[in-house]
Amino acid sequence: MDLGLTCPRFLWPGGDAAIGERFAAVAVGADRAGLRSLWVMDHLFQIPNFGAVEDPMLEAYGALSYAAALTSRVTLGALVTGVGHREPGLLVKQVSTLDALSGGRAVLGIGAGWYEAEARGLGLRFPPVAERFERLEETLRIARLMWSDADGPYEGRHYRLERTLNAPQANPPILIGGSGERKTLRLVAQYADAGNLLYGADVRHKLGVLRAHCERLGRPYEEIEKTLHMRIAEGQSMEESVKRCADLAAMGIDHVIAAVPDPADGAWQAYLAELAERIAPITPAGR
Repeated sequence: MDLGLTCPRFLWPGGDAAIGERFAAVAVGADRAGLRSLWVMDHLFQIPNFGAVEDPMLEAYGALSYAAALTSRVTLGALVTGVGHREPGLLVKQVSTLDALSGGRAVLGIGAGWYEAEARGLGLRFPPVAERFERLEETLRIARLMWSDADGPYEGRHYRLERTLNAPQANPPILIGGSGERKTLRLVAQYADAGNLLYGADVRHKLGVLRAHCERLGRPYEEIEKTLHMRIAEGQSMEESVKRCADLAAMGIDHVIAAVPDPADGAWQAYLAELAERIAPITPAGR
């Protein structure tokens, strides 16, 4: 079983002037701890679960590019990009650039998006949910097209690209976040290399739905990596964290992505390094 880390907050002692140094410590610490992945949220305002809306929030791909320059092993992605934040061609180009500069360590994490306040606040598109899912599916098709040998046009309902040229070429994995059974998990089965669930979801049921979508589409369920975002609270023992991960593995989760109170702190980095080592021998169900 693999362990990743997400950094959802950028509020440290020292204020905005400390963000660069502290986020660098997060990235370097994750790499040295032997973690599989490092993620940031693709939000422009802080979300209610992690702080006040006015708290500092970095733009995802700028932050990930900074992390790429400081690391050599850990994979890098947004958990997850809201489809309305960027036009698809630009998004694919950004992730391709991250992949080139990191030596092939980028992941495209993407979803339909939900945070209307940030979109309205900064003048971004935020259509009704049905249209957001239509745009998500078109964006996934465009990504697969741009990450292929083809460079012809794309004509869809919402997007039109005259030439899907992408150089330098890339082919990073696609992770889709969300647990909606009719649309999101069907898109995971059809387009993604990985799917991400939130802790508290009915994991067995959701993965059963994903398996059923795979069967209908004729895709091997085992090809898809199953990831889950989980918070580790202050005072949570190592044994409790290992047990949670083992329980998730028994339900079919391959890769836990953890949020901790301060990922820049050396004690938390040591905790994650030990946890990664402890869960590495666990074989998730279905592997």
